[in-house]
Amino acid sequence: MQALTLPAAQGWRWLTEGFRIFRKNHLMLTFLVISYWMLMAVVNIIPVIGTVVTTLCIPAFSVSLMNACRNIDRGSPLAPQLLFSGFRSNLRSLLTLGAIYLAATVGILTVSSLADNGALMAMMLAGQKPDEEALSDGSLLLATQIALLLLCPLVMAYWYAPVLAGWHGLSPAKALFFSFVACVRNWRAFLVYSVAILVVATLVPGVVLGVLAAMLPSGAALLTVLMTVLIILVLAPTLFASFYVSYREVFVAVDEDA
Repeated sequence: MQALTLPAAQGWRWLTEGFRIFRKNHLMLTFLVISYWMLMAVVNIIPVIGTVVTTLCIPAFSVSLMNACRNIDRGSPLAPQLLFSGFRSNLRSLLTLGAIYLAATVGILTVSSLADNGALMAMMLAGQKPDEEALSDGSLLLATQIALLLLCPLVMAYWYAPVLAGWHGLSPAKALFFSFVACVRNWRAFLVYSVAILVVATLVPGVVLGVLAAMLPSGAALLTVLMTVLIILVLAPTLFASFYVSYREVFVAVDEDA
């Protein structure tokens, strides 16, 4: 497995190519993404167990959505059952990746709890609202900053890991390693990619919403809701498609059919 080093501008192309894939079959891709979110939300209702189960299954569902994006890219048909297609390939490794991610996240939250006495951990894992003291004294903010700093290398290791395990049969350790190396090699492209997402998801909608609100002040609340729904229905599946594009362009090995 070899990861190419791409120019920084390629990060913008990931997003535009992701939108191109989305446009080719926007209805079914949006349906799959929303169905995935709804399923995860329903399971997450179960205290503790729901969080564990959904985290374990995230890598397999990630492969499922990448299967959908690959089908669109190749002109192959999509079907609702594709949402569970990621569970048919190297499932043990994918569940192991989910378990490692869960353990690493809990470890990071445990470290961050030294700053806020566990307020952030309780909020993330148990849904408990942080007390006023943690909010007012800045300890929750400090804990969040610590957690985000530690999560960065974890996200890099997991960015491509599910696809590498599901499509190429790599072990969890190798999948995490190659993913991390690929992200390090392409940090410039990922930086541009992050900025592009920030612009498309916040700056552009904010400007458009501001103009429309100035023209129709009485409908500002409705416009905000409509803009939020539009962003979710368009940007979310576009992002999943852009994940696939980044994999397709970074890794030179030919993937196996799922």
